[in-house]
Amino acid sequence: MEYVLSLLIGISLSATSGFRIFVPLLVISIASLAGWIELTPAFAWVGTYPALVALGVAAVLELIGYYIPFVDNLLSSFAVPVSLIAGTLITAAVLVDFPPVLAWALAIITGGGAALGSSMVSNTVHTGSTVSTAGTVNPVISFFESLFSLLMSFLAVLLPVIAFLVFAFMLLIIYKLFSKRRLPERENA
Repeated sequence: MEYVLSLLIGISLSATSGFRIFVPLLVISIASLAGWIELTPAFAWVGTYPALVALGVAAVLELIGYYIPFVDNLLSSFAVPVSLIAGTLITAAVLVDFPPVLAWALAIITGGGAALGSSMVSNTVHTGSTVSTAGTVNPVISFFESLFSLLMSFLAVLLPVIAFLVFAFMLLIIYKLFSKRRLPERENA
């Protein structure tokens, strides 16, 4: 059961990194220092006070950047590849007691995949907002994404099963929305 919980924490935290890259890393640092989670020896540095300060500064700068017009689009363009890496590393960091080959395979597939998926959703929403409102709604979207990332990061650490179910439910909703949108296109073809 401990293996499953570690994997759920990793997947859920990785999914939040698709919305804000440094927030889940900051939460991992806080959680490690508080003794809520254990990190693999290779990532023990994340649970140190210097890492906490550095990740805190990076998270604040990232959050502020999403409120500046055009900077938010620039951050979004970098977010996809960087969140993929962050999601992989986040999952690898929490897969304690896993054999290394299995841990990295799971980290790449589940952590990287979850981060990539949520980052693509975020970019799609930001692009749609930029096109339809000339970016005037982007700060509002950024606020809710930041809040969601923060809340879900803590939920992933404290109640990983519930966090995973929330993300699974979101995926189901997104799938239903896109499948309904594309269904008429198939019928016309």
